Amino acid sequence: MIQNHEIDYFLHGEEMQCVEIELDPQETVIAEAGSFMYMDNGIEMQTIFGDGSQTNSGLLGKILGAGKRLLVGESLFMTAFTNLGHGKKRVSFAAPYAGKIVPLNLAHLGGKIICQKDAFLCAAKGVSVGIEFQRKLGTGLFGGEGFIMEKLEGDGMAFMHAGGYIIEKELQAGESFRVDTGCIVGFTGSVDYDIQFVKGVKNAIFGGEGLFFAVLTGPGKVWMQSLPVSRLASRILSYAQPGGNRKGEGSILGGIGNLLDGDGY
Repeated sequence: MIQNHEIDYFLHGEEMQCVEIELDPQETVIAEAGSFMYMDNGIEMQTIFGDGSQTNSGLLGKILGAGKRLLVGESLFMTAFTNLGHGKKRVSFAAPYAGKIVPLNLAHLGGKIICQKDAFLCAAKGVSVGIEFQRKLGTGLFGGEGFIMEKLEGDGMAFMHAGGYIIEKELQAGESFRVDTGCIVGFTGSVDYDIQFVKGVKNAIFGGEGLFFAVLTGPGKVWMQSLPVSRLASRILSYAQPGGNRKGEGSILGGIGNLLDGDGY
């Protein structure tokens, strides 16, 4: 029996995407603060404590559910958008940076997705947005996302966002592969997540790819991103700082040429 609200959606754009959610009367979608783009008349916006999935848990349960969000660096509050009008209404949410929005039908994915801490964008009301602790010490210390990742549970639609291009890989039982820890967006609850030390002293010290790989073992689905936002931010920062790692655009004048063409440093 379906417990979550059933919503229809439309994805717009390519590299800078937004998702448009179509709501029937009395249907609700929840979203992270700051992702709202536009909505039709007749939709009411309300700030809620936590994710709104624990409607019968009482005040203490709601406080505990909201408090868990602080552990993954999110706000205590989320925003709920409910269609209080007549007929279908639409509300849209935008991705925070260049990349792709991934629609997830949790009912077809085992009812559970584990994702990086800032991947969640929006979901049908009733989907639980919680935390997942890494049980293995090594995975928690060196896995890139720490001991805590975000967990989406339910049987409705949820949407996550990641940077660059998204690769979806289906793993068979016992099948495993290695991936950069920062490139993992999410995976189904049946996938085992561990870390592996990079072999070879030269590879570890001079390879520039970090000391550890993430090892994902099936069965289940894995989503990967080609451009983690941390990688994008560090590259932009290196160019923005005076004397940073700039290429000079091929000019033999280097920094002097930048002063002459108006680029500053």
